[in-house]
Amino acid sequence: MSVAQERRSRQRDADVLIVDDESDIRELLELSLLRMGLGADSAATVGEAKEKLSSRQYRLCLTDMRLPDGEGLEVVKHVAAHCVDLPVAVITAHGSMDNAVAALKAGAFDYLSKPVSLEQLRALVKSALDVSSPKSADAPKDGGFQFTGSSAAMDQVRGMVERLARSQAPVYVSGESGSGKERAARMIHTLGPRSALPFVAVNCGAIPENLMESEFFGYRKGAFTGAESDRDGFFHAANGGTLFLDEVADLPLAMQVKLLRVIQERRVRRVGDTQEQAVDVRIISATHQNLKELVDNGRFRQDLFYRLNVIELHMPALRERREDIPELAQGILGRLAGEAGMSTPQLTQAAMATLRNYAFPGNVRELENILERALALSLGEDIDAADLRLDPEPGSVPTPVSGELAVAGGNLQDHLDHLEKLAIQEALNKTEGNRTRAAQLLGVTFRSLRYRMERLGMKDN
Repeated sequence: MSVAQERRSRQRDADVLIVDDESDIRELLELSLLRMGLGADSAATVGEAKEKLSSRQYRLCLTDMRLPDGEGLEVVKHVAAHCVDLPVAVITAHGSMDNAVAALKAGAFDYLSKPVSLEQLRALVKSALDVSSPKSADAPKDGGFQFTGSSAAMDQVRGMVERLARSQAPVYVSGESGSGKERAARMIHTLGPRSALPFVAVNCGAIPENLMESEFFGYRKGAFTGAESDRDGFFHAANGGTLFLDEVADLPLAMQVKLLRVIQERRVRRVGDTQEQAVDVRIISATHQNLKELVDNGRFRQDLFYRLNVIELHMPALRERREDIPELAQGILGRLAGEAGMSTPQLTQAAMATLRNYAFPGNVRELENILERALALSLGEDIDAADLRLDPEPGSVPTPVSGELAVAGGNLQDHLDHLEKLAIQEALNKTEGNRTRAAQLLGVTFRSLRYRMERLGMKDN
């Protein structure tokens, strides 16, 4: 069978719809898909694309952003409204990242830049077809990662995670420390087409600044003193999968510039190398800080913020879903007791009431720490309120007795100093004495925290 005959046969059994008004681009894409064993159909305008989408089913749609009768964004929106299970990817002019971001926000699965790299095309098509293929009914829906709780807030998170898993758009996970941001990132990865490939989690705040470039991008032998062999970086390690950048706000500005270029070009250059290498990585980032405020203060690049924050997933604080605390607590206790080879204790009504009334500034992570401590120290078969050993919450005001302040002498300033000292000590405990992180938790500058500690007579940790 000739190439032309095979092409016509493939068009009758088309898997992919190509929307582009340039015949040479359509032909290049058709031939590339043909070599992958896929049939292709084509359209030259938005109107023609809509007509073909309404008359038959495809597994993938590739559309140029500039068409004679409109924009590819119209095709993206049409697919999102009428073909919800169809992945659609856009082809943008080189350097037109704003168009790509707009398409991703509108629901596009992914994007390609002109001139189209066949290597990137193959990677995109493979991911898209994995998304559109029916999953086995026996496969666990969440890949083994679950969110406990039946609150409305968690139902919303689950629905959002499932939608994000069907896209390759960069995701920014916001939320307080301990609220489950990394778990959300792992669920997005596990539910998506990259689940069989690596998930690499990187704590950006834990890497010394002088090692960041070599850690992220790798290096060649002899690139610097101590580089005795070639080494892959995080991007290479996550190739084909997902790279999770935790505490991305801690990246120094110089590294932000380099990260932005890699996200846009999808290519990395090892330290000491003269050649770039293509990488296929989905980026999910997170931080407990307010990235928008950091942008406004000049501490985070605005262009990188827009590339990372294509879609935001907000993780609610535990105090915003108190109805989930009983189920969470018993589940955590069961796991901890199982790991210790013990029978699972029960929380008394008083203990449960104490937990439900606590603010949990450290969220689920703090709940786990509290229960682990209670399990180790409790003497009875059940865990009572006293076993939780919860101190008065920072910032909470004790109920006055007979209208008097609950501090010696009834002096308002003494009372406020007492509360401020409790809050600072709690933050220091949670950060293991790290005053920089403690200041971030308290929402003050490092200098302000140091001044307050000196004024209150607190020892310098």
